[in-house]
Amino acid sequence: MTSKSLIAGEEPAGLALAQGALWTYLPRMGGMMLSCCEGTVWLTREGDREDHVLRPGDALQVEGHGRVVVQALRPARLCFAPMPRSESAQTMEGLLLGALGVVAFSLTLPATRVAVPELGSTMVGLGRALVAAVLAGLLLAVRRERLPERRHWPRLALVAGGVVVGFPLLSALALRHMPASHSAVLVGLLPAATAVAAVFRARERPSWGFWLSALAGLGCVLGFALAQGAGRPTGADGLVLLAVAAAAVGYAEGAVLARELGSWRVICWALVLAAPILAPVVALSVGPEVLSASPRAWLGMGYVSAVSMFLGFFAWYRGLALGGVARVSQLQLAQPLLTLMWCALLLGEPVGHGTLGAAVLVLLCVFAGVRSRVRRAGA
Repeated sequence: MTSKSLIAGEEPAGLALAQGALWTYLPRMGGMMLSCCEGTVWLTREGDREDHVLRPGDALQVEGHGRVVVQALRPARLCFAPMPRSESAQTMEGLLLGALGVVAFSLTLPATRVAVPELGSTMVGLGRALVAAVLAGLLLAVRRERLPERRHWPRLALVAGGVVVGFPLLSALALRHMPASHSAVLVGLLPAATAVAAVFRARERPSWGFWLSALAGLGCVLGFALAQGAGRPTGADGLVLLAVAAAAVGYAEGAVLARELGSWRVICWALVLAAPILAPVVALSVGPEVLSASPRAWLGMGYVSAVSMFLGFFAWYRGLALGGVARVSQLQLAQPLLTLMWCALLLGEPVGHGTLGAAVLVLLCVFAGVRSRVRRAGA
């Protein structure tokens, strides 16, 4: 009689057992589905009072921490398949990854505000993507990744236009004329804008309650912009709003692509795709002031390049793909408050009652949207 044993994570796609052979297995987290494809096996599990006999076509869910012992009563072949995760488990993982991405992005505006005065808007807005593209290219090369299929390239170009070029450049230009705390509140529009993009790109269908709360948040943000601009919006406000629209499209398209390519591959290939266009523009923007920039400015540049433009998207796109674009994007409602905190702690920018109040109102208005029903088309 022969005996085989496996530990969690080592299960093969199939396993042949001679008559009388034993097989032992320690289930992995999440479990698996064990099927008898041929022959007859006897199975017992720790903690299970009942033994099982599986014949061709029989299947048994194996999970938990107890060891499983299988013996072939006749020559048999076992098949294995991972247990599908529940929708609630996927949503929870998506929300956790989305929250990690929001924390990473919440430092983007303060870091940009620090770097722009010394390095310039183009250098910070587009140079960050060029640095991130080098990191992405190295990662793709080390992993020997194949080029995406031709049908994916136009969609990757849309991602690149939104989050690699559009949002970074437009927000950097805006921050030359407004404090980071002001722009942080305007970026509070991003969740609602992303939800709109999700309708068209990710085929999601938020409920009426979701849209009503989003419109209320829009009213709060526009009211804030008018009050801060002496009764009229400024050019910098318009740049931030354009940046929000660009990011929303890039988020929604990237989330859809992440389900096919994987979250980190989406941002890596988008960066690599944009690099040849960005390189000459950034090179022309480099002036003598770059050499005399302070370590503080380079630290800000390093953050927006490595974290905001690269690592943060690994978690963010994965979270959007798992939890749904409209739902997970609402986590960005906390981003203005986090950014205001960083502005006060790191930049010493005064955060007035009006700015803080507007951010809280936006948070409250769209909090109802997080609780509203969002479904995908066809569901």
